[in-house]
Amino acid sequence: MEICRVDLKEETGNSYDIIIGAGLIGNLAIELKQKPVANAYAIITDSNVKRLYGETLLKNFQAKNLHAHLISFPAGEKSKSRDTKEKVENEMLNLGFGRDSCIIALGGGVVGDLAGFVAATYMRGIPCIQVPTTLLAMVDSSIGGKVAVDTMHAKNAIGAFHQPKKVIIDMNFLKTLPKKELANGLAEMIKHALISDRDFFHFLEKNIDKILNCDLETLEQAVKRSCEIKIHIVEEDEKEKGLRKLLNYGHTIGHAIESALKYKISHGQAISIGMSYAAKLSAKNGFLDEGSVIRQNNLLEYIGLPHKLSHRKLKPREILEHIQYDKKIINKKLNFVLLNSIGDAFVSDDVSMEDLKGILGE
Repeated sequence: MEICRVDLKEETGNSYDIIIGAGLIGNLAIELKQKPVANAYAIITDSNVKRLYGETLLKNFQAKNLHAHLISFPAGEKSKSRDTKEKVENEMLNLGFGRDSCIIALGGGVVGDLAGFVAATYMRGIPCIQVPTTLLAMVDSSIGGKVAVDTMHAKNAIGAFHQPKKVIIDMNFLKTLPKKELANGLAEMIKHALISDRDFFHFLEKNIDKILNCDLETLEQAVKRSCEIKIHIVEEDEKEKGLRKLLNYGHTIGHAIESALKYKISHGQAISIGMSYAAKLSAKNGFLDEGSVIRQNNLLEYIGLPHKLSHRKLKPREILEHIQYDKKIINKKLNFVLLNSIGDAFVSDDVSMEDLKGILGE
């Protein structure tokens, strides 16, 4: 078992542990019985995870005489909405959850974002324990406290910062994870390497077959390093005023693609395409060498992710329409993440819509 500490200084009491290991979920009820963080627990999950793990977790809580209820919603990005959030909140109110409650966010990125946002606003804020069940949620969305829902205009357009009490990463969840979902998480893992750690990128290139074959020892090494990269960035910039913007590499275009396609494309696929265009723009502007662009795209392609946009599915203007709602636009300037080299990223406010139109049309 590994423990990574997220040491936040902006607000007292916001720091927390990320616990990584195998079989951790089985001990959660025991731990909360011994060291309670609330008087009642709302286990929030989706319809898929409910069947796989949610019902068992509820039984574990009940066996320890913990007051708990299981609340679920339909699986999929379309459920990450204000409407679903309201339904979850109403169910919690009907069940009598008060300010002495805690939310257990059991699921992938959609569950973590939505349940975390409920925790941020319910009774003006209650604790949340993140229990990510997908690789993407383990290395990205469960860490850092960014919680949100989507709108018709943009992904994550309505949200808050609400740090979890802790994050529990049970590697055994990955044993039942479909290959497509593994690739989604790898997209974020590759992103972390590209923006911050050249050696980690080389590790991923060298060990990609072991990771794709779900070798848990190799996966745990990769998950830990990926978490450490994000932790360092979040510790330096909790509220995304500067350094944390680097985590948006590939996401400006990627999120716009997701919104334009009404979330019929996976997050990993969209971010992969976004990173490919960001690398292309980095090279076009003289920052990144072509060899590095090829290495990035080869790795993405090897894990089964696209690095080109099909114009039959989406026109460049449709993507640009959604980019105008991007949260990183400040004073009408688009803060766009580019690469100097593998492991070295920077934020540019010198990328125009015309620049994006140019590379999207190629």
